[in-house]
Amino acid sequence: MQYKTLGDTGLLVSTLCFGTMTFGGVGFWKNVGTVDQSGADELIKASFDAGINFFDTADVYSEGQSEKTFGQSLKNLGIARKDVVIATKVFGRTGPARTT
Repeated sequence: MQYKTLGDTGLLVSTLCFGTMTFGGVGFWKNVGTVDQSGADELIKASFDAGINFFDTADVYSEGQSEKTFGQSLKNLGIARKDVVIATKVFGRTGPARTT
């Protein structure tokens, strides 16, 4: 695997980033994919074993289920949080709208 420095952070990230958008399959995201916990564990293990340390997620993916599934995979596989770099997003709405 090849790695690059992420900006001026000093963090080395794999040039390939694994996206978790298909984890969970809730709501709108059920049309994108429905990778369950077992499938997520297999995919994360294969990716990590191949040298990928850069993972992308978002709280809007499957209404947060994608992040929960990804986190559980790290726990199930014994992958330390310090050994991965996690990218996320902060703009999309999750949950019901605010009422006035």
